[in-house]
Amino acid sequence: MDPRLQRRVQRYGWDKAAEYYEDSWRDQLKPAQDKMLEMAALQPGEKVVETSCGTGLVTFRAAKQVEPGGEIVATDISETMIEMAGTIAKKQKIENVTFHRMDAEELDLEDDQFDVAISGLGLMYFPDPVQGLKEMQRVLKPGGRASVAIWGERKNCGWADIFPIVDKRVASDVCPMFFQQGTGNTLEHSFHAAGFEDVETDRFKVSISFPTPEKAVMAAFAGGPVALAYRKFDEQTKEEAHREYLESISEFRIGSGFEIPGEFVVASAIK
Repeated sequence: MDPRLQRRVQRYGWDKAAEYYEDSWRDQLKPAQDKMLEMAALQPGEKVVETSCGTGLVTFRAAKQVEPGGEIVATDISETMIEMAGTIAKKQKIENVTFHRMDAEELDLEDDQFDVAISGLGLMYFPDPVQGLKEMQRVLKPGGRASVAIWGERKNCGWADIFPIVDKRVASDVCPMFFQQGTGNTLEHSFHAAGFEDVETDRFKVSISFPTPEKAVMAAFAGGPVALAYRKFDEQTKEEAHREYLESISEFRIGSGFEIPGEFVVASAIK
């Protein structure tokens, strides 16, 4: 797939998903975010760069951890995500964060200026994940730390049928290699290819909870990576896709909701 097209799909897709994202994924992504921040080991006074910041679910937690004296430079490819995060920061009077729309593979930032680089659940969307890691490595000071969280292997993510369900109705080109970095030792190899040392990884399984079928459908279609393609569906197509997706996760139904298996991989490394 043309990397330029994939970036456009990501940019405008997440613009569409932004209003549903937090309600859909705040609790579900927290285990990965917790582990990423634990491995990042942020300290007061540190300067942090974040890629794929979204609406700030990790950003604002990191901002508290680097107080006093620290700051967060948070970036995302989606203008809408950045605007929403900035609005939240103003409402909560969080003053040690700045938000910028940037391509993670081409950060408009100077070399060697950050103590820590973080990226939560974003790397698997990059057309060139190694280039994204190289950019994190470039802007870190010597000895700086990087910490990244991604989804794991496809076979361990019970919601994964969302991609073929959407793709057979409209060519979405969301991310043809979505699960690649989470497969085997690929993420570790990518860190080494980007010039990092002392790479450590943690792979763990989780249960992704949704209280109702409606919440599960909203998260999968409107609040996630297929949102741009989903907007092209007419009502009949939406209903058909919803039914097929719910059937694909039916074995994970518990009462009125779902407990869907998932897997995360979190890695940290040193420049």
